[in-house]
Amino acid sequence: MAGKGTPATALLTKQKIAHIVHTYVHGDGQAYGTEAAEAMGVDPDRVFKTLVADVDGVLTVGIVPVAGTLDLKALAAAVGGKRARMAEVTDAERATGYVAGGISPLGQRKRLRTVLDASAGNFDTVFCSGGRRGLEVELAPSDLAAAANATVAPISAR
Repeated sequence: MAGKGTPATALLTKQKIAHIVHTYVHGDGQAYGTEAAEAMGVDPDRVFKTLVADVDGVLTVGIVPVAGTLDLKALAAAVGGKRARMAEVTDAERATGYVAGGISPLGQRKRLRTVLDASAGNFDTVFCSGGRRGLEVELAPSDLAAAANATVAPISAR
């Protein structure tokens, strides 16, 4: 059940949150989330990507299905902001302590405001990055929201 090796999996273990660690071989060139869904044979709507945006000058995390895109206006509205844009990769990596493609919403170096897309509630369990490329954690959406201290709102677009 519990894995070790990243701040994300350590956080889940410490908080005694039920989760399953999944690994797959990360290749080059393909989008990370899509690759994870295919490698694990999972519906892409259940695999969530962690994106970092800048909302009115504050780094904010959006967790959305890999099959969709982050609706920046909806993200800004969910946190009471006006304007959002994708954060610079170096800023996202520095704030979270993870590398792009392996950014987890859990166990980040600096706790950022976080919003989980409401579609996560359609599933018993969802997948998100475990903190490095090729590592995913599966857990209940309510546990993901609690562990990430996330607001739940519709922030995904197709």
